[in-house]
Amino acid sequence: MKNIVILISGGGSNMAAIVRTAQRDSWHTKYGARVAAVISNRADAGGLALAREQRIDAEVVDHKAYGSREGFEAELAAAIDRHQLSLVVLAGFMRILGPGFVSRYAGRLVNIHPSLLPAFPGLHTHQRAIDAGCKVAGATVHQVTAELDHGPILDQAVVPVLAADTADALAARVLTQEHLIYPRAIARLLPQLR
Repeated sequence: MKNIVILISGGGSNMAAIVRTAQRDSWHTKYGARVAAVISNRADAGGLALAREQRIDAEVVDHKAYGSREGFEAELAAAIDRHQLSLVVLAGFMRILGPGFVSRYAGRLVNIHPSLLPAFPGLHTHQRAIDAGCKVAGATVHQVTAELDHGPILDQAVVPVLAADTADALAARVLTQEHLIYPRAIARLLPQLR
């Protein structure tokens, strides 16, 4: 079985979209794949309840409980590895991961970023796109490398930036596209995974 472990920090809407797509499209039968676990760095992440409702293992590895990033990442890796993973999916996981962690899961670690990379890596992407006068914005699914938001691009979606857009309005429009492209990009990867 190809086990997918999803890392979240909040409400888990992308995680929920992936789980729904996996069920709807029978990833278990089609690819021998399943979402095996959801892990959050925050005990109050709403997505944990969603995972439990779907009978998916849900765990917390609270980054605040560790004195260093290395300590947190070692415990996070131990939690991930208990699930004999094929793929680690960052879905609103709001922690920057160090090079050692990234190299441990090289080729098996993906992220979604709310901009059309390589434009606007990092935070506040929607406001930065508006401030720059962009006509379009969007989201990018990419493989994770040690350089923040610069891994090989797996999929992208484009939305228009409207004259009256606020960062929140643009974010909401981009999020609807994230829910489509993230499961699609994962499904394309599954045949290649062990």
